Amino acid sequence: MKFLTSDGIKEIEASRESSIFKFNEKSVDIQQDIWLEMNGKRHKVVATKVGDCWWLHVQGYILRYEVVEEGVSNSHDNSGLTAPMPGKILDVNFSAGDAVKKGDVLLVMEAMKMEHKIIAVTDGIVESVNYNVGDQVTQGAELLVIVQN
Repeated sequence: MKFLTSDGIKEIEASRESSIFKFNEKSVDIQQDIWLEMNGKRHKVVATKVGDCWWLHVQGYILRYEVVEEGVSNSHDNSGLTAPMPGKILDVNFSAGDAVKKGDVLLVMEAMKMEHKIIAVTDGIVESVNYNVGDQVTQGAELLVIVQN
């Protein structure tokens, strides 16, 4: 799963055993309280979810994690980005001709009362933006096209 952090996009592969999630030689025990185990020591974590963003407070640090939902590439190449589900376009951040970098938030759509960020999967130039703010889109609709540099 990919998360947007203050250090950029991070991919975390976790496994689950009951209430324990393990990743990168760390474990998180989620019961009534959340405990993070690192280097053999357990630390209590306070977690708060605001919208699609998780704020974690541990050992005097505040960490911010937001799930990244990349747009779905079409079956022919990686230039077209399609809607992961039906929804409404809330924000379009780029126009045709703009340069984008992998990880840029291209547009934001609302679906099932949640905001979904469509993220650039490659560096390139926006060839076309096929929808405007306020437009309703169906699942699989090609939202925009990026031509790779």
